[in-house]
Amino acid sequence: MIATQYEGGRTFSVVERAAAAPGRGKVRIKVAYCGVCGTDVHIYHGMMDQRVKIPLTIGHEMSGTVDAVGEGVRGFSPGDKVVVRPLDDRGQKPSDKGISHICEDLKFIGIDSPGAMQQYWNVPAFTLHKLPPEVDLRLAALTEPLAVACHDVRLSGLKQGEVAVVLGAGPIGMLVALVARKQGAEVIISELNPARIALARELGFTTVDPSSTSLVDFVREHTQNFMADVVFEVSGVQPAVEVMTQVAGLRGRIVMVAIHGQPRMVNLFQFFWKELQLIGARVYEKVDYEAAIALLTAGELPLQALITGVEPLRNIQTVFEQIDQNPSGMKVLLDCQ
Repeated sequence: MIATQYEGGRTFSVVERAAAAPGRGKVRIKVAYCGVCGTDVHIYHGMMDQRVKIPLTIGHEMSGTVDAVGEGVRGFSPGDKVVVRPLDDRGQKPSDKGISHICEDLKFIGIDSPGAMQQYWNVPAFTLHKLPPEVDLRLAALTEPLAVACHDVRLSGLKQGEVAVVLGAGPIGMLVALVARKQGAEVIISELNPARIALARELGFTTVDPSSTSLVDFVREHTQNFMADVVFEVSGVQPAVEVMTQVAGLRGRIVMVAIHGQPRMVNLFQFFWKELQLIGARVYEKVDYEAAIALLTAGELPLQALITGVEPLRNIQTVFEQIDQNPSGMKVLLDCQ
């Protein structure tokens, strides 16, 4: 088999090695596709070198088929189509209150342990979700980010007929918008990148470029002054943090989807004045993966439009270099076979 390794210094290597037999409680997966996410790009940039054990095979947005089953595994057989929910919560403690997906000692597979950017991958069986046989494995590689969106929308309490504003139309922002619309909400997307604005409009969304149009004024006029019921902050930048409290209406809910690596200035007066709620949303739970698989199976979301390109696994170095050069891109998949 071949596997890729992050070597540090914005460098990936491609190595050959024998495919290991799955140990007890593990399953060997023949990886079909693996998506490149923002965290993978952060690793490539060296921003997580203090966490990853170099050299490391990374990657967690994947799809594949069961290739071999280790001792003690039940419910999976060779040939089953699967995806991995890449959370190892075996270190949880009583103080984690049973909230396993964000437990203190959570290990993220593909960051804290080897990931999916290889032809064959051994993982604990408890991380697997079985896919229907008819599912397209290329689209199924979007299950993990789609589960993120399902989690975000579920925690928001979004109801049919409500107005949602999505700040940022990268891959996660676009998926949040799609899931919110599927939930029956009216969705407004705020985005600066012209290519992403164009894609959002092609997908039928109302969009605003806040560099040329006041988002607050637009939402006020569009909603007859009711403003947004839910705001999803997905951009991770200070201007979005400033505007999120302004576009939220009375008792609006703001969902913090983006990872802000440094403290931000927030208008706390707006939380008092309008009785706003701020909701943190991190990764996903089992129910969100099941919801994502159901949406994927139904085929009602235009997920193909989010795939920028598919490249062979051996091209991994070029793929990451090109992602750096193309800020308009959405989701690039590696064909691991």
